[in-house]
Amino acid sequence: MRKFASLVALVAMATGHIAAAQQADRDNPTCPAAPNWSTFSQMRFTVQEVNGQRVLLAEGQIDENLVPRLEAALRDETIQEIWLRSPGGNAEVGNRAGLLIRQSGLPTRIPAGWTCFSACNFLFMGGIARFVDNGGIFMVHMFTFTSNRTALRSSLERDTAGTVGQVEQQSALLASADNDFLIRMGVSRLLLTEVMYRQNAVQSATNRTTRRCLTQQEVNRYNVATTPWQGATQQQTAAPANDNRRGRRRN
Repeated sequence: MRKFASLVALVAMATGHIAAAQQADRDNPTCPAAPNWSTFSQMRFTVQEVNGQRVLLAEGQIDENLVPRLEAALRDETIQEIWLRSPGGNAEVGNRAGLLIRQSGLPTRIPAGWTCFSACNFLFMGGIARFVDNGGIFMVHMFTFTSNRTALRSSLERDTAGTVGQVEQQSALLASADNDFLIRMGVSRLLLTEVMYRQNAVQSATNRTTRRCLTQQEVNRYNVATTPWQGATQQQTAAPANDNRRGRRRN
């Protein structure tokens, strides 16, 4: 009875968080104003048992030293699935981590109420099978060096003669890497041309959109999720709303 009550409480917590997060971001209207993508400054890997299943929780920012920690976490052969919640971070590391997850043969999931943004997308797409639960958020933006305006401005101030060409070259290389990764992971390249790269192209003084949250239809259309959400017929994953939590989750 105590276990059942705990699970009910977790579901209620997650449902409340989802409802609160439904308030739209003014500049990015397809996304929530307060995404639940973890406040950890470095991604943490912890294992929990969820309804008899061993789940690796990957939560926090994707930092430069993530790969060795992920390798260590994946040595646990009892893990059956990876859940992701992250505001992104180092894009190159995200790419490498995604390939590592693919080599592990594990599925990935974005549970209800959780957000996977930017470089986190690459970790998620590494899953051999991928699930975006109803209420889970796959949030994207344009993955280019030029999207980092602070870095670009700083570079221009240091070297006005050669930086523009270097930035263009780096942007082209990153675009090529993104395209190659999507192909290898079985994700439609239309995700890049119709969504990710389109965002900067439509920016203007009145349109400050830099992020895009995919609908369930888009998640399915672009093969971001390998198993489409089936509504009430598929069991929903409910995840706690914050970083300070105890107990088990409901899957």
